Amino acid sequence: MLTIPLTSAGAERTFSKLKLIKTYLRSTMSQQRLSGLATIRIEKELSEQLNYEDIINDFASKKARKIKEL
Repeated sequence: MLTIPLTSAGAERTFSKLKLIKTYLRSTMSQQRLSGLATIRIEKELSEQLNYEDIINDFASKKARKIKEL
């Protein structure tokens, strides 16, 4: 009884903000990114085998080289 909150206003506010953030992200996301995310979800077994750390490092190094060229 002592741990049950009297109201759920805090939780409702949290879910409301989460809903706003998700709506914003969906509305600003390009079709290419949506397709990529859908592909990752569909190919779940394959995506679980990927080493995301290597992918991120590879992406960062390519971006760093591109900035130096400018």
